[in-house]
Amino acid sequence: MPVERKGTVRIKLVFLSGPDAGKSHALVAGTYVLGTAPACDYVLKDRAVSRQHLTLEVKESGVLARDMGSRNGSFCEGMRFTELEVRPGAVLKLGTTELKILPEDSRERVIPPSARTRFGSLVGASRKMREVFTVLERLGAGDADVLIQGETGTGKEGCAEGIHATSKRHDGPFIIVDLAGIAPTLIESELFGHVKGAFTGAQSDRAGVFERADGGTVFLDEVGELPPDIQPRLLRVLERRQVKRVGANDYRTVDVRVVAATHVDLEGAVKAGKFREDLFHRLAVLRVTLPPLRERLDDIPLLVDTVLERMGRPPSALSDQTRALLAQYPWPGNVRELRNVVERVVNMGEEGLPDISPSSPTDKPRPAAANASAAATPELPFKEAKERLIEGFERDYLKGLLERCEGNVSRASREAGIDRVYLRKLLKKHGLHDPDGP
Repeated sequence: MPVERKGTVRIKLVFLSGPDAGKSHALVAGTYVLGTAPACDYVLKDRAVSRQHLTLEVKESGVLARDMGSRNGSFCEGMRFTELEVRPGAVLKLGTTELKILPEDSRERVIPPSARTRFGSLVGASRKMREVFTVLERLGAGDADVLIQGETGTGKEGCAEGIHATSKRHDGPFIIVDLAGIAPTLIESELFGHVKGAFTGAQSDRAGVFERADGGTVFLDEVGELPPDIQPRLLRVLERRQVKRVGANDYRTVDVRVVAATHVDLEGAVKAGKFREDLFHRLAVLRVTLPPLRERLDDIPLLVDTVLERMGRPPSALSDQTRALLAQYPWPGNVRELRNVVERVVNMGEEGLPDISPSSPTDKPRPAAANASAAATPELPFKEAKERLIEGFERDYLKGLLERCEGNVSRASREAGIDRVYLRKLLKKHGLHDPDGP
């Protein structure tokens, strides 16, 4: 029986994966033993868990987890531990079992991780991505509209394509509309079509994307860029599945699924009066958020190998030294930036870390890159070595990026997959000239 039962502190222990997935237990103050032995307070069915694997001591100040000398170890966020003060929301892993510590009154929705590591073109074995895959599996099976949220470069288009490919509409058209790349004056005609003579240049009738996607899916990328005067017309499509061509008198019924995506805070845009509240709520009935790469760094080896596979290159195309650098960089441009860097390194050839720079292959290694390489030595403390390594890589990357883009910050931002405001901050941080700046 559990010992030291005192007080009223209560937490919730939720099993996310493994043979006991889906179970949850409320714990009062006291000490609990987890393992496969019948005498444990919580007996797990996971064969990779030791007989007496872990203790959880629930106290007023929090939860203390102690590994009991287990065979396969206890882990938190990828790090093995012997004793650890567990914060609320933390996920512990014992064998193949993942369990989450939550306050008992938490309303957080616990999503069991999917067994898959891919969904369409999205790749990831981390818990965060497998939770996303669970949501996407459910969304793909339905036919409701979906809003995808996530930073630039996280894979929103691939996510939308995966939803379409796993839906009953997979044999129908999948039409992409990049709202940020269409002139505001042309968006209405592109979305809804027009009739002959509706405006100068309208020499014939033309169907819009919703009509052309009949029976399939329309992907509205960067829906936050939709002009205010067009937003009511999109709302009608979502609510009634009706469109009216520019210059026409009658509405046409369409059979489409709408998947929208944005990297901006639409709720903030609603408060600022830039986006209709009713349209936001209609779009966001079902939504999924893609995590940034910096929150799932353990996916980098799999992502790198996937990029190499798509290039027709073996894993050995990148050295262990280069892989170590890639695993430590914070990736402000997310998966898109990682893909670009891997492709450049492979295509340029590499003679160590300095060749990660996106500069010409005839360039000599820059001092910053050389210093970054030198920083990765055991003589320096880990934190300092890591910071110097990343700073050297950032500086070298930015120099080569600006050279290749001839100093055009907007072009550099698009090519690197980095938000322009963030890119300017990086340029300022490293003392590099910003031609567009003050």
